[in-house]
Amino acid sequence: MQTIVITGASDGIGAAAARQLKEKGHHVVLVGRSKAKTEALAKELKAPFYLADYVKLGDVRRLAEELSAYEQIDVLANNAGVIMGPRQLTEDGFETTFQVNHLAGFLLTKLLMDKLIASRAKVIQTSSMAANLWGRNFDVTDLNNEHGYSPMAAYGRSKLENILFTRELDRRHRAEGISAVAFHPGFVRSNFAEDTTFFMRWFYHSPLRFLGTISPETSARRLVSLIEGTPGRDWIQGEVYSKSKPMKVAFKDDGTVAKELWERSEEFIKPLLG
Repeated sequence: MQTIVITGASDGIGAAAARQLKEKGHHVVLVGRSKAKTEALAKELKAPFYLADYVKLGDVRRLAEELSAYEQIDVLANNAGVIMGPRQLTEDGFETTFQVNHLAGFLLTKLLMDKLIASRAKVIQTSSMAANLWGRNFDVTDLNNEHGYSPMAAYGRSKLENILFTRELDRRHRAEGISAVAFHPGFVRSNFAEDTTFFMRWFYHSPLRFLGTISPETSARRLVSLIEGTPGRDWIQGEVYSKSKPMKVAFKDDGTVAKELWERSEEFIKPLLG
């Protein structure tokens, strides 16, 4: 039995994965933004839950303190994510898509790093094919998306950041026992994009959403296979997967950009690490 922390667990892929993992006998720890949804799922699964709104990095720091009470964390699934509408800044001063989809998960991972290393944990990022569709022109010097902003560009860049973070996490910490991997969940029928006024809300919530999309349960099986798989045998550390195969990434990086993303992210969260 593994202790598995899933963020973004109140709905969609996260909730479906939590149900599947619970059925398999794992100890699932739920993290969500909505108290009503997260608490309801926790009662259904008889699982512990924690609340955190990723637009507030203070919530992430509190969450890390709460999760540090666990003797062991075998898996951290960084699954929380959003698509926004017009460009907005959080109270922390960061563009919302960047903060929620990358920086908050980066902060949580950093704050839990000692625990994750001691547990020889798997760290899994929910990325997206959007990294290829809208992340090709990623500029690591413009993480706050001040130039050329659009909801999909910001989303695609953040999903690329998930991949670059995975690669750099693997480079820095594989020797210490961390196994990092990312995956494309597919285009999932869920409440994802419900907070945006952008056309992606229509795509996910219109009657036509059933065309070319998959159920949360199908997508969750991809996440569960990574959680239960053996790194180095069932999947390659530092890779991003689509279904059961490594996904080709359009953005070319020799590791320089991934390293700079990590260093810039560390600078952003430095006040919260002390």
